[in-house]
Amino acid sequence: MTEQPTDDRWRMLVLVGVAELFAMTLWFSASAVSPELAQLWELSEAEQAWLTNAVQLGFVVGALLSATLTISDTYQPRYVFAGSTVLGAAATGAIAAFVSSALPAIVLRFVTGVALAGVYPTGMKMMAGWFDAGRGLSIGVLVGALTVGSATPHLLRVVGGVGNPRLVLDGAMVIALVGAALSLLYREGPYQSEPAPFDPRAVGRILRDRGVALANGGYFGHMWELYAVWTWIPVYLTASFAHRGMSNPEELASALTFGTIAIGGVGAWLVGSAADRWGRTTVTATSMVISGSATVLAGIVFGAPVWLVTPFVLLWGFVIVADSAQFSAAVTELADPNYVGSALTLQTALGFLLTIGSIQLTPAVAEIVGWRWAFAPLVVGPLLGTISMILLRRHPDASKLADGVG
Repeated sequence: MTEQPTDDRWRMLVLVGVAELFAMTLWFSASAVSPELAQLWELSEAEQAWLTNAVQLGFVVGALLSATLTISDTYQPRYVFAGSTVLGAAATGAIAAFVSSALPAIVLRFVTGVALAGVYPTGMKMMAGWFDAGRGLSIGVLVGALTVGSATPHLLRVVGGVGNPRLVLDGAMVIALVGAALSLLYREGPYQSEPAPFDPRAVGRILRDRGVALANGGYFGHMWELYAVWTWIPVYLTASFAHRGMSNPEELASALTFGTIAIGGVGAWLVGSAADRWGRTTVTATSMVISGSATVLAGIVFGAPVWLVTPFVLLWGFVIVADSAQFSAAVTELADPNYVGSALTLQTALGFLLTIGSIQLTPAVAEIVGWRWAFAPLVVGPLLGTISMILLRRHPDASKLADGVG
């Protein structure tokens, strides 16, 4: 492997971070405007949920294929990243240009999810190629970029005016294409492993690795909560403000949703830096205890004044994704270096598979108990995830984490 000067690592950090932010605007591009699409296309609540779930399912399918075929370890990551982003952008643009009913939109959202499976895990591998020390910070920046990118469609909805879904979809497509172009400027870093040969047994070895399995257990608990909250927080906020008797609650809910999701980018960055010093298991367990508590406290805060709801959801948004990067950073430190890309892809595939269940569960619970307590069942995920990270801290492999901090 040819050594390259690590002075360039900060430039690569910014480059990949911006490319990731732009590419990930595709994720919630249709979900952000689902109320408008529901009215235009006469969608049921289940069909609205599938505008998000189709992306999750597509991501799972794409990630499992990528992990099985070791795509992110066999091909140069910048080409995988750029090509995947272009495919997702094309699928999103097609919805804006040609679609007027649920089924083709759901199919195209599935294609978007498949494409994004080549973006997120690949981006993490690209970051890991430039950072050995400080890897928690670097992947934290990446997840922060992903978080802000995921929130951007809600901002586009506010800026373009509620009721203009095509602007949001086309805007996300254009932004993502810029991200694809930027990713082509990436150069392999000094810690980037050489392309590995295709090995169908690699997935089996990854699954049998005890340290990796415990890191994944923490990630799965985190994911059970994360995407259900990101998907349904605008509905929760709209219901809360309406219960308070506010007029036009949707616009305020959309703006606050952007803030709730986007502030997680700051959380991922700050906690990423802290994890390199204090340990990955410590910061992930702490984050999950706080965010898990918020799933229950949301029922108490429901219907409260805006001045109370706002700091509550912003704090929740900060901690709910603050730990996300550290599960991935842990896998890069624990897994076989030759198949880190496949290990990351497998982790994200199984994690996003779980989100389909929690995304579907939340509105079902809301139908029974209302949106006040709809998030309460999500507490199970952070609870189990915290236990998994405590067990990892006691495992001998914890010495490999964060330069031995654990």
